Amino acid sequence: MRQTERTNPALHWSTYGAGEHLVLLHGWGMNGAVWQQSIDALSQHYCVHVVDLPGFGHSHHCHFSTIEDLTEQVLRDAPPQAIWLGWSLGGLVASHIALHHPDRMLGFISVASSPCFAAKPSDDIIGQAPWRGIQANVLSAFTAQLMDDFQLTIERFMALQAIGSPSARQDVKTLKKAVLSRPSPNQQSLLSGLHLLAELDYRAQLANIEVPTLRLYGRLDGLVPIKIAKEVDKLMPNSQSFVFNQSSHAPFMTEPEAFIEQVIGFQNHKLIA
Repeated sequence: MRQTERTNPALHWSTYGAGEHLVLLHGWGMNGAVWQQSIDALSQHYCVHVVDLPGFGHSHHCHFSTIEDLTEQVLRDAPPQAIWLGWSLGGLVASHIALHHPDRMLGFISVASSPCFAAKPSDDIIGQAPWRGIQANVLSAFTAQLMDDFQLTIERFMALQAIGSPSARQDVKTLKKAVLSRPSPNQQSLLSGLHLLAELDYRAQLANIEVPTLRLYGRLDGLVPIKIAKEVDKLMPNSQSFVFNQSSHAPFMTEPEAFIEQVIGFQNHKLIA
């Protein structure tokens, strides 16, 4: 398997395999090492590009303040065109690229992600209430805890992502091992990422995404409730969705073979289309 790496002063990128370009974007508090279980299989079908987002992992020396700032840094060394796969917060980054830089995107795969992570007590976007998501007090608590003990906060968040999965203990162990294999994130980027999760809302813009789109969900996900999938079906009728029955927030770890099958199947479907 061919691998190349790029780092300072830009973001850290690793590239594996050959073929159509596939960019993998990790979630909040994580880094590119979370994809280690998936890379070998995916690189047999794609040229896989893994980035540590600014402030995370080997890109801990960087930081960002806005979604525009974040995506600008990511696009700087990304392939000219690629399929973009974003997990959790990474799905918001990929959504922004699909909406504002469509020329850079051949396809879009979101994993355990939502166009609006924050819960809404009333909803004028889909015509009903409420919008399911993370409660404001939970996001506020994470923000406060970060200022006190950000290492403990990250570990709690990793545990939260696996709740409900039959393999929760192993999922957390695997996730923690991967994340801790790289430098700790910087606090500025952690806070900026929480702000994005609390404030970004792309629901009204989803119909403007024209690239082939696949949305992957975990049935047991406590951060992105599965009922969101049906609501996004209405907002994005030309997209496809798939639910991993045994997974919580990290289906690529809980059901790795099924995850790989979906990503490879998306490529084949897109090429036929």
